[in-house]
Amino acid sequence: MIIDFHTHAFPDKLASRAMAKLSIGSYKPHTDGTVKDLCRKMKECGVSRSVICNIATNSKQMKNVNDFAISSGMETTEIIPLGSAHPLSENIEDELNRIKKAGLPGIKVHPDYMGYDLSDSVFDSIFDICSSLGLFVITHAGFDIYSPNHVHATPDMILSVLKRHPSLILVAAHFGANRMWNEVEEKLCGKENLYIDTSLASVENMDPSQALRIINKHGNERILFASDMPWCYVGDNVDFIKSLGLPSQSLDRIFSGNAARLLNIKL
Repeated sequence: MIIDFHTHAFPDKLASRAMAKLSIGSYKPHTDGTVKDLCRKMKECGVSRSVICNIATNSKQMKNVNDFAISSGMETTEIIPLGSAHPLSENIEDELNRIKKAGLPGIKVHPDYMGYDLSDSVFDSIFDICSSLGLFVITHAGFDIYSPNHVHATPDMILSVLKRHPSLILVAAHFGANRMWNEVEEKLCGKENLYIDTSLASVENMDPSQALRIINKHGNERILFASDMPWCYVGDNVDFIKSLGLPSQSLDRIFSGNAARLLNIKL
């Protein structure tokens, strides 16, 4: 079984516009941005379930983004949506409680799109509330083409968040920090309450030997298979992880077991 822990999709009426806006640089889309097309590609690649990482990119979007997240989770069991919280939005605590009540397991933040470093105190209340509610947080980490001259979530910033919020379950995307994997090896591997997802590895041509070192040093029980569909074809990332030569027990954990534990679902 394969669970893709990091994908994106948009409401049908907004999908084409969102894809046109976000299709920049070398990241070419592999779906049309809709949930239906994501599900089609999942079946094509043998993926059983996908986590959709919804993002409130500005303070006015939060409720609408979470409305879509909650509704998309009702459409099919193949999709597990995450909510989002923007640090400048009003009624953040109420919204996070709504996310929890709706059964969503966590939220996504994207510091680059939100315009703040991950370690900025503006996120503290979100992380505190998520900790108290048992919601995990997945964050973009490392380089992002949207903000090429400033990384808003470095390994040092992730360390700062973990230190200030010791009860928070944090997922660092893109093998801990995109294109900053030496620092991930040095500073993040082995940290408690930190999960690392494998998204974008094949698109970024990550060195397989470094990927394997990060997995072994951090522990395969806290590695989550992920692609970042539509920006990375999920089949390519499946092949990348399989090429590392990991034992079957480790692959089972990475492809589904670890995700099922975080998502509180039965395999």
